[in-house]
Amino acid sequence: MTPTEPATPGRASDEVRERLVLPLDVDDLVSATRLVRAVGDYFGVVKVGLELYSAAGPDAISTFVDQGFKVFADLKLCDIPTTVNHAARVMGALGANYLTVHAFGGAEMVRAGVEGFDEGAAAVGSTESRVLAVTVLTSDDDAPQHILGKRVKVALAAGAGGIVCAGSDVVEARQYGPRLTIAVPGIRPHGSAADDQARRVTPSQAVEAGADLLVVGRPVTAAADPVAAAARLAAEVEAAM
Repeated sequence: MTPTEPATPGRASDEVRERLVLPLDVDDLVSATRLVRAVGDYFGVVKVGLELYSAAGPDAISTFVDQGFKVFADLKLCDIPTTVNHAARVMGALGANYLTVHAFGGAEMVRAGVEGFDEGAAAVGSTESRVLAVTVLTSDDDAPQHILGKRVKVALAAGAGGIVCAGSDVVEARQYGPRLTIAVPGIRPHGSAADDQARRVTPSQAVEAGADLLVVGRPVTAAADPVAAAARLAAEVEAAM
């Protein structure tokens, strides 16, 4: 990690911003850019999912790379290995830092994604590419208990740099992969609506469990005052670190 700068009024410290991921769950690039402009002082990573990528294509990645943000391409790739490899190579060449691939697709498929993503990143001189294997969705509270370990082992066998899991799974996942980067969605501060997140944790709980990346969307983006909500979030993460 690069040397960090302390927080300044109206801006989180670099260390906090490196850990906070802002989902851009909108269907046009103008709205996404406005959202980033409003609260980007508290988030160092922006997450581009299927909705925005379907609407704006590669510009949804390159726009925020050019603005100096790390980009989390949350496309959850799952297809035959060749297709995943080629799609991942495109994402790497666009400058994305993180790319999600479904672990249930198996080690061969995930490995194809890792290789493609690294090749694409290398072609543009990027050294910070990391495939995150999706283990169990935070909306799924019926997954068998053994599934998490099985999918973390798939990620490790495939050479993935990290995983995506629920906050409640972080401690167990760390036992299998101590060096993996762990991204946790379903973050909900106290008093926030659960929405569709069946297995949610607070920001401080996620940090204390050992999460590296905290994906926090609607508690900020749907707040009456998104900037104030982002500032409270950053302060809670700072205090828990």
